[in-house]
Amino acid sequence: MTSTLVGFAIFVIHLLGVISAVLALMSSRTSQGAIAWIISLVTFPYAALPAYWVFGRPRFYGYVSARGQRDTVLRRVLDRHRSLTEPYLATTSRGDSRAIEQLAKMPLTSGNRAELLVDGEDTFASLFAGIESAQEYLLVQFFIVRNDRLGLEFKQRLVHAADRGVRVYFLYDEVGCHNLNDGYLTDLIDAGVEVNAFNSSRGIRHRFQLNFRNHRKIMVVDGQVGWLGGFNVGVEYLGEDPRHGPWRDTHLKLTGPSALGLQEAFWEDWHWATGDVLSLTWTPMAPCVECQNVVIVPSGPADQQETASLLVQQSIHNARERFWVTSPYFVPDQGVQDSLRLAALRGVDVRVMIPERPDHLLVFLSAFAFLPDMVRAGVKVYRYQPGFLHQKVMLIDDHSATVGTVNLDNRSFRLNFEVTAFVPDIDFAADVQHMLERDFASCREVSYRELKERPLWKKLVSRAAYLLSPVQ
Repeated sequence: MTSTLVGFAIFVIHLLGVISAVLALMSSRTSQGAIAWIISLVTFPYAALPAYWVFGRPRFYGYVSARGQRDTVLRRVLDRHRSLTEPYLATTSRGDSRAIEQLAKMPLTSGNRAELLVDGEDTFASLFAGIESAQEYLLVQFFIVRNDRLGLEFKQRLVHAADRGVRVYFLYDEVGCHNLNDGYLTDLIDAGVEVNAFNSSRGIRHRFQLNFRNHRKIMVVDGQVGWLGGFNVGVEYLGEDPRHGPWRDTHLKLTGPSALGLQEAFWEDWHWATGDVLSLTWTPMAPCVECQNVVIVPSGPADQQETASLLVQQSIHNARERFWVTSPYFVPDQGVQDSLRLAALRGVDVRVMIPERPDHLLVFLSAFAFLPDMVRAGVKVYRYQPGFLHQKVMLIDDHSATVGTVNLDNRSFRLNFEVTAFVPDIDFAADVQHMLERDFASCREVSYRELKERPLWKKLVSRAAYLLSPVQ
């Protein structure tokens, strides 16, 4: 009897392995990932099955369901206020802006003021001033919040805002904030702040969605001013962590109708996390007439398209003179790799800025598997020297730039909820160019010879790490 039960259990496990392998074949977003899952699920399902159901799900199915409800619940709210934005819809002849609007499912708006915030002191001074200026409500979302000196000051400012009658909504990622203790959150709740985790694994149906993250960093004040970019909340972002040293990052302050795009992204995330539909202000405020056009591009694993990857590819394809990009984690998919090489081959000045010091070792090692081919094609790779590089910025010729939360890796392209601001504006692009020129002056260029002369064991380790990139 016992042997019969054991045999039946083995049969069921292998059957589930085959069924899961079929699902992986039909749904994996990369051939590399599909092959890896199929082989492991068929040959050794005992370990591969639980791993697949935690790490292998290609879509954030619960959020997709929430979007279905959004068509009937959230969409009705937006439709009532959509006409208010029409006077600020920007018209442009550029095909890149039209394509990005379609990807974002948000409009390009005029009348915005986009202000670059370089490094921690300026960024947190701006964020804290924004918190103090809030009159009606404050939307706050970060991937990481530390219970350290900066995190405590951040908490205190949210408490003060709530004390003076501002509605404060605080959304955090439970994985990114796994070290945030209950006392920190309790203090916020006791002060009247609405606090919620993103809850990617909420409910029985979605309990295995542990590999998805909400990597967005958003703050919106009264629907009029918004912030996004690379900064989380912790003293390392001020350069006070000796392990990382000086921290190089970029954030963006947006004043005008584009702040409503950030508000909509937060609003949708909050609806997923809580089921609530927040009552917010949807009347645009334009600080000036001759200002920047901006489109907000939310992206994530609930999208029908691979929005983040396509945004990067579209930006590369549109470049005619230069394409400069910075990313702390550089393991782009094959489409982005090919786009970068082709741009370099057609004479575009393609530059990639990455850290010299590793933060995540597997991601750091993975890049060496494909960098030789990129450098040989003419892509210039630079490693930032003074400290840790964490900014996520793109510059396209002299006419457009982006600032956001997207890294050039599989996690940002397919597993994380991200947000980017695309700004097709000559003056803003010039500011970004000057900023990046200062950064390149603090970099060293990686040569093809350096990459080819690496020891064999390092090459083997890099290839092995690259095979794991779909789940990094």
